[in-house]
Amino acid sequence: MAIEVQQIDPEYPQTRLIRHAKEVLERGGIVIYPTDTIYGLGADIRSRPALERILKIKKASNQKLLSFILPDFSDIADWAHMPTSAYRLMKRVVPGKYTFVLPASKMVPDTLLQKRSTVGIRIPDAPVALRLAAELGRPLLSTSVPLGGDGFYTDPGEMAKQFALDVDLILDAGILANVPSTIIDFTSGSPVILRHGAGDTSLFEGA
Repeated sequence: MAIEVQQIDPEYPQTRLIRHAKEVLERGGIVIYPTDTIYGLGADIRSRPALERILKIKKASNQKLLSFILPDFSDIADWAHMPTSAYRLMKRVVPGKYTFVLPASKMVPDTLLQKRSTVGIRIPDAPVALRLAAELGRPLLSTSVPLGGDGFYTDPGEMAKQFALDVDLILDAGILANVPSTIIDFTSGSPVILRHGAGDTSLFEGA
């Protein structure tokens, strides 16, 4: 079956496309969707086959940290433990261009953790991603669309060619920038910057 590509408004995403993407995810499908940084690979966190498909696309092991897209800051407490210091800092920059590494809660499926005890939490300033997670009713399992080296695919047309046999649906919001999210690790209490990306790190340096 050929990959499906649907053009979507990044600021005011069409409800029918969000609902269609949700149905694809619930069937164990993989969706490429736009964030406020780069395109992401999304799957339903309850689907082990979808997880395995994403890891195969990424050429990664089960120990690789994958992120969750959550629709609202208040949802974080269900899926991760936030130190007080993390709460204060995160509240100031969410939604935004950050991925936060936090201790996982018992709500996170064991199949996603393997030998890890942490999760990446992402609440992007991106209506498509937020609407998709809200419509799904649970976190959207997410990781960046790979390219190789330090680059990422930014053109939906190129992604349709490259992942024609690996992905079910692309929500095409046009060409995005080539800068991923900034990753901040709060597992030790104080913030540790694991990757400098699109998000400003000045608030976390020396905190």
